[in-house]
Amino acid sequence: MREVGRTPPAKFAPKPLSDRSGRPIPGGGTMGPREYHAEIASTQDRAVERARNGAPEGSRVVAGQQSRGRGRLGRTWASPPGGLYLSLVLRAPAAHITLLPLALGARIARAFHLEYSVPFAVKWPNDVLVVPAAYRPRKVAGILVERVASPAGGTVEVAGIGVNVAADRRSLPPELHDRAGSLGEVVHPPPSLEDVEALVVEGALRAAVDLRSRGGIEATRRLCRHWLYGVGRRATVDGRDAGTIVGLGEEGELLLDHGTEQVAIHAGDVHVDDAG
Repeated sequence: MREVGRTPPAKFAPKPLSDRSGRPIPGGGTMGPREYHAEIASTQDRAVERARNGAPEGSRVVAGQQSRGRGRLGRTWASPPGGLYLSLVLRAPAAHITLLPLALGARIARAFHLEYSVPFAVKWPNDVLVVPAAYRPRKVAGILVERVASPAGGTVEVAGIGVNVAADRRSLPPELHDRAGSLGEVVHPPPSLEDVEALVVEGALRAAVDLRSRGGIEATRRLCRHWLYGVGRRATVDGRDAGTIVGLGEEGELLLDHGTEQVAIHAGDVHVDDAG
């Protein structure tokens, strides 16, 4: 997760906000205003701007396409038609902020599994994989969390979440063809963008609520450990062998057995054997 500064005002005209703000979410949290764009440069940039102007938790920006979608580590997020692209304002306690990306992934993986009866998992720290037995795991969703100063004081988090619902794999960059998947490839009939959005938003809000509620921190740790992909598999970090994944630490750090010692990874580009 990273902090972001001020950016130039957005140059697009949004459609009116929907009237679904204020609806309670099962398990806690409130659905905030929804702003939709058929196409936008970046939902994350727009949601950061709204958060900086005081948008309440649960506010989200959704788009059918992005021309400058952003991913983790400065990567571009390919955003062709057929995907869900949204950025959501959340509140999470600073003491446990490093758990938030994992908690979001675990909540989304759990929601997809319960809804579609297909196995999913979370590749540390922020990728949701579909892991069917027929082929190697493929990434169906990614998460980017940024901290933003709030005009009310303190900070809020903006979670950018992209889900490949039914985008044609040929519309993605060639280097992603063997690593990316979609819900439509494993769910029949393919789910609607609206249904996937509801699952994602409710899961994300529940993740944030759990991190600030009594008993929620330990429940979040258990959830993240349950959905973690790659336990028992070899992994590399930033291109170098880092050992065998053994689990997660208390604040979401990736734990690996390096033979003579156990190491904790707090940041880096992790590649898990057979995860693509």
